[in-house]
Order: sequence, then C-alpha cells, then structure tokens
Amino acid sequence: MKKRIYFLLFLFYSTFWIGDGLLNAREIMSFNEGWSFKKGSFSKDPVLFDASFHTRWTEVKIPHTWNAVDMQNDKNNYYAGETYYKKEYIPDASLKGKRVFLRFQGVATVAEVYINKAYVGNHKGGYSAFAIEITKLLKYGEPNEILVKVDNSPRPDVIPINNTLFGVYGGIYRPVDLIVTDPINIAVTDYASPGIYISQRNVTQKSADVNVKIKLENKEKHSREIKLSTTIYEQDGKVKAQQQTPFIILPQGRQSLEHNFTLKNPHLWQGFEDPYLYKVVVRVTLDNKVIDEVTQPLGIRHFELKAGDGMYLNGKKVPMYGVCRHQDWWKLGSALTNKEHNTDLEIIKEMGATTIRLAHYQQAEQMYAKCDSIGFMVWAEIPFVNRVSTWEGDNAKQQLTELIRQNYNHPSIYIWGLHNEVYTPYDYTVALTTELNDLAKTEDPYRYTVSVSGYSKVDQASNLNADVQGINHYFGWYSGKIGDVEKWVTGMEENFPGYKIMFSEYGAEANIHQQEEEVGEFGRWFSQFYPETFATKFHEIHWGVISRHPYLLASYLWNTFDFATPATTQGGVEARNMKGLVTFDRQTKKDPFYWYKANWSKEPVLYLTQRRATERENQVTHVTVYCNVGIPQLFVNGEEVKTFKIGQTAVHYIFENVQLHAGENIIEAKVNHQGKALNDEIKWNYSPENKGRVDKSALKEKTKEHIGL
Repeated sequence: MKKRIYFLLFLFYSTFWIGDGLLNAREIMSFNEGWSFKKGSFSKDPVLFDASFHTRWTEVKIPHTWNAVDMQNDKNNYYAGETYYKKEYIPDASLKGKRVFLRFQGVATVAEVYINKAYVGNHKGGYSAFAIEITKLLKYGEPNEILVKVDNSPRPDVIPINNTLFGVYGGIYRPVDLIVTDPINIAVTDYASPGIYISQRNVTQKSADVNVKIKLENKEKHSREIKLSTTIYEQDGKVKAQQQTPFIILPQGRQSLEHNFTLKNPHLWQGFEDPYLYKVVVRVTLDNKVIDEVTQPLGIRHFELKAGDGMYLNGKKVPMYGVCRHQDWWKLGSALTNKEHNTDLEIIKEMGATTIRLAHYQQAEQMYAKCDSIGFMVWAEIPFVNRVSTWEGDNAKQQLTELIRQNYNHPSIYIWGLHNEVYTPYDYTVALTTELNDLAKTEDPYRYTVSVSGYSKVDQASNLNADVQGINHYFGWYSGKIGDVEKWVTGMEENFPGYKIMFSEYGAEANIHQQEEEVGEFGRWFSQFYPETFATKFHEIHWGVISRHPYLLASYLWNTFDFATPATTQGGVEARNMKGLVTFDRQTKKDPFYWYKANWSKEPVLYLTQRRATERENQVTHVTVYCNVGIPQLFVNGEEVKTFKIGQTAVHYIFENVQLHAGENIIEAKVNHQGKALNDEIKWNYSPENKGRVDKSALKEKTKEHIGL
C-alpha cells in the first residue's frame, strides 16, 4: 500500500518539478467550460452571419450532444444537421511567443473551427481526436471568439456513412483541451498523437528491446542545440533506464530521433494477473531548462495468436472471454464523463471478461488507458461498417491512421480492426481493405489486424485481407436454430484448418419485460416479442459450444449494454437494440450476464434464472441454477429437490420436474463456499389461469414505463 501511495505522489510531483526549477513548460488545460450552442442551418459563411445568428444561444458544458433524447426515443425522427458551438477565450499576454493548440477528443461528425471569424481547419470523423494550432490567430490579453461548426449528417465520404447500424450522436461530445508549448516542442499535430511512439521486440522474462521514437518541431527562426532525454520509471519511481542525446533541431519540417533500450529482467504486463505499467517520460531541454515533456505508459508484453489454440500472452495461454461495447448511455447519449466509462469497465470486469471489442469505432481515451491499468486485452477498430459508398476510402485511411497513432502506446491493444460487414462492390472493397491492412502494417508492424464478415463462411472475398478473420453470426436469432452453431464450428475445423478465426459477434435480444416459460431454438426477431428467457437459452448453448472449441481464438458476445438504433424498432421499443446483457440505463443485469459471470469470473456465483418470469403457467417445470463453487442445493417451498442434471457447462445445474403449488412459490438455492453460506431466492406465482394469458401487445407500455419514456 505504501509503495502505491509513494508512486502516486511521484507521478503528481514529477509532472511539475525537477530539482529546484519548473519542469514542464507544456501546459494542458481543460477547455470544457463556457460554451454556448445553437442548432440551425445557415446558408452564409460564418464570417458573414448577420446579427440573428448571434441570438438564442444555450449555455452548455462539454461533453455535449444534441441527440441524447431524440436519437434514443424516436425512430428516424432525430436531428442530424448543422449546429454551432462558440466560446470566448482571453489568452494571457504571457503566452506570446508560445504555441497554442486546441485538441478535440471527439466531435461528431464533421467539424469546422474558426478563430475570430477566420477559418482554422476541419476534421472529418466523429470518433478520433484532432488537434489544430491557433497561435497566429489569437489576440492576447483580449477576448477571442472560438466558433465550431458541427454536422452529424450522414455523408458518403465519411465513415460510418449512415446511421443504420447505430446512431452517430452529434456534438462536441468528448473533452476539449488547450495545449500550450514552447516553439520547440514534441509534435502535437501528428494526427493528434502523443508525438512519441514506443515499440517493443524480443520480449521475454530476461530482456526486452524497447524503441522510443520522438517527433519534434522547431518554430524558431534558427537551428538550436537541444538535449532529448527518455527515462523509463518503475512504479515506485525508481529509474529503470535512461538515455540523453544532444540534437541539432532545424527550423524546417518535423524531425525525429530514436532511443533504443534493452531492459534486463523486465516486469511484464500480464493482463489481469499483473497489469504492470512502467512510465516513459520524454523531455526536451534547452539551455539546461526543460521546455517540453510528454509521459506515456509502457506495458512490456508479447501477444501471440496460435491458430486452433488461442492467445498466448508472454508465452502463457490466457482465456479470451470477450464482450463488445457501444459507448452510449440512456439519457446521456455519447456525451460521457470518465465516471460512465469507468462504470462500464467495472461491469465488464465483474462479469469476468478478459478482452473487449470496442465497437464499432475509436472510443474515449479513458477507455484505453483504464484497460491498460486493469489488464483487459483490447480490439480497437474504425467505423468502416455496414455499407460501402465507394467514396469513403480516403477517410477510412485517415481514421485508421488516427486510431493507430493516437493509441499506439497502449499495451492493452493487441489488434486493429479494419472493417465490419462491408461487401459490394467486391472489387472496390477488396482493394480498399487490402490497402487498409497495408496501412496498418506500415503504421504498426507489431500488432495483428482483423476484418469482420457477417457471413458464416470463411472464404468471404472482402474478409481475407487481414491477419485474423472475425465472423459475426446469430444462429437461432436471424436464421436457423441455436444449435446450428455447433455444426458451423466443426465444419470450419474440418474445412479451414490453420486459419485464425474469431467469433466476433453473437447474441439475441432480450426485453426484461417480456418473459416466456418455454422457448424453442428459433428466435423471433421479426415479431417484436423478445423474451429474456430465449436470450438466456441462446447464450447457454452458444457459450457451451464456444468453450469446447479452441478453434475460435476468441469470442465476443454482442453486446454488453443495450444501445440506441434510431433506424429500427426492436422488442416493441423504438430506436433500441436490446442484445445487451445489461439494460441501457446500466441498472439491470439480465440472466445471461450471470451465465457468463458463473463461467468466466473467479468470484463465487450462485444465481437462479427466470427471476422476472414470475407468472407461471406450468405446474411442473424446471429450475436452472448457475453455480461455480460446487453443487448447489435447491429448495422449493422449503422442500429440497435433489435430482438435477448438468447442462452446457460445469456451472449449469438444471433441476427437472419441479412441482409448484397454486399461488406464491419460494425458490431457494444454497451452497457453502469456503465456510461461507451463499443464498439466492426468487418467487414464482403459479396459477392454471395463467395459461396463454401473456399479453405481448401490452409489454411495450411496461418497457416505456421502466425506461422513463
């Protein structure tokens, strides 16, 4: 505990002081307060807007989205179009001679930035960060108007090209920073990256080769002799390694320098088991004064995916228990704080997942940083999804470059996602995905690439251009029956040995207000009746099959959380996809959540299913218990039921032919674990009159009542 406190104090003070002098000339300031917002489409250039443009503004705080309500409630009835944000900024006169940048972590979807009515630049893409220098347009010591035009209308040249698969919430919905540096500095505008890139090779417990590449700029009029130092710190603040190099930096162009280390006996980053992070600090010194500094994490590790076997982290096989995550929250949309991001990760960790597919776009910087420190293995991807326009190629390459450069140093990321379910025209799509793969390998030769098909076959033309192939399929939901997943996996094992295949999406919708005692193996996605009990059976069968087939290197259930789909109505609810294992408001964990927790988590689990299917129509029924700490006891109205069978996995206990009596029935499960009694209890109400009385049409109103519509 003391070591951790000392390390945190070291991180804090080392950011500001070294010896007796000010260490860090770079200032990074939150720029989220004092913004105003208005909707509207104005035909004139912002420079020429008349007085009416400057009326009826609403004060907002960043992060902000204008779609938090309409995109979550009304199918195809939400605002997508032009909006404006403005802010007054008075830079202190002491900033003269410095460089000043605005760095936006996420603006959806297209942004144009103006300073004092002068155009500064634009950015196309709603999920990656961008940085713009505003130095020469500022008036120091007096008010400056910063105006940002934002438009989230679908465009054929900006991915994603539509709002069909998920909604693109408009707004400056992630934080904004003001960055101030000296004229000589580590690059800020290299695709909004940290400006330093940490690579690692030949990683073993005995040694690891670490390369640190630093990109530098000099905006002074003359060449200057600087010193560039790279220091690698242990968590207790001790120096693991250090290099310092004199360097003549020219006033022309962006220059780079590299420091190479061979670290002896490195402390490896071992996922959940030991997510050890070094700290890499790069400092620029001029005339014995530190004029810039950038700090980045270093987790020393080596990933290896072995076909037909699985993931090896530092030579040790680790489970790939995977989930997908959409970022939006009920009533917040995508305008989230670190609190919401951290809550999502806590829920995912509770479930026992070890790997996350952050789908279908680059997600908040907080997510990648926390995954580093928690130990998740991350699949990061760009929003090249669902449809092809033939106009999106340049933007897809831009967003892939941004994804990689901005997140290059995160040890949790093991793979870059190139696309999801894009097909015709095949010649164009195959060529583009090949180019994306080449780009990813040029930017980062040390990680895997993956592309994803929605077909259940391996030899899909647009899906054979990456290291790994992801396959999305929903057996028993959109087609066939649930059990078809077994035939599919065994068929691939026989016909496509040696391929690296992941089950990148599988799932079924579950409305917690829709229940049914007996479900078959055929889903009813077309019916608007999505009983939670069907989704439970779906996941029981799917994970049972997946757990027996290491041919699937990883699997990612779709989805951890319900999310907005503004183009559709699902389960009687407009603008909602309910494949999540947790409700949109993060308040209710559905039965399948506990199925995975029992199978994946090391925490003790005892859980009775069908707890919301309270009105029973069958007097003789079965009771299902998930328990990962031994054989549970089951009591129905105080009497023990001893006969059970094992279901899909060893934690799956099914007590058959359970007799209910008329009225309320108390179902109890008990187990002793390490001297501690665990209990779970639910209540069912049985009546012969319940037979066939489920009013499916009325369930929509119950759902609306639950989610606060």
